[in-house]
Parts: sequence; structure tokens; C-alpha cells
Amino acid sequence: MPSRLLKAVSEGPRPRINRAPLPIVARSVPWVSVMLGSLLPGWLFMASAPYVPPLGFLTLLAWRQLRPGLLPVWAGLPLGFFDDLYSGQPMGSAILLWSIAMIVIEAIELRFPWRGFALEWLLATAMIGVYVVASLGAANATGGLGPGGGAGAAVHPCGADLSLRRADRRGA
Repeated sequence: MPSRLLKAVSEGPRPRINRAPLPIVARSVPWVSVMLGSLLPGWLFMASAPYVPPLGFLTLLAWRQLRPGLLPVWAGLPLGFFDDLYSGQPMGSAILLWSIAMIVIEAIELRFPWRGFALEWLLATAMIGVYVVASLGAANATGGLGPGGGAGAAVHPCGADLSLRRADRRGA
């Protein structure tokens, strides 16, 4: 019975190209990378305003457009919940917005099975813009200061006036 070393030398090296990845790795990498993307803005530095883009949402869009069948449509719910836990947004905002984004991407994939580069970028740009504006609306609806408060007060006098009115309404 030959040893493993002799067998490995006689067979030669295993091919590294065109090998299928392990199924557990192929299924878990998108989920873990989206969760790490949700955690990353809080690791860089703590700030009172969102200086870092929503990296979790960007990673979700990238995986969904790169490999459409890897993340199911319902993945927006648990991944959005994880993002809500760590992003500081009101609970449920990312759950709703990520789920809507996944449904919209699925509907567009069904409507246009052969998408091109321009359609992918147009879709991602529109989704990111809507996500940022809707997140701002959700934060302002729950009492956060959006544009017009904080840095907006230093830039424009109308922003300072708006910021003072909001503070008076809240009793600050």
C-alpha cells in the first residue's frame, strides 16, 4: 500500500481552475459579506451623521445582480433586520426597504431576462438613491435631524431656523 505522499506525487497536482467551491462556502459567503458590510460603517468611526454609505445595502445589491440565484427574494428580511440592529436606523426601515429592493430586482429580472450593463447600473443607481432618501425620511419621521439640522445650520441660515423650530417642537 503506497503512502499518501507517493500517491500525490504520482498523480500530480490537483487542478485549481474550474473546481467547484464547497457548497457551504458558496451559500454562506454572500450572507456573511452582507452582514459584514452592515457592520463596517460602525467599525470605522462613530459619527452623529451618516458619513459612510450603506455598505450592507450596496453589498446586497452587488450580490443580487452578480449572482441572481444565490440570495433568495426573502433574504431582504433577515439581512435588513441585521442591518437595523447595527445601523442606528429606526427598527424596521431596512427590513422594509431591503425587502422592497429584492422584490423590485426580482420583478425586473423576470421582465428583462437578458439585462445589460447599462440597465444594471441604472437599476443600482435608482435603488441606492431611493434607499438613501427613504432612510432619511424614516429617520426624520422618528425624530432625527436630517438636512437642515446639524451641518445644514452652519451652511445656510434657513437650515438653522428649521433646526431651531424642530428643537422647539421637541421641547429641547
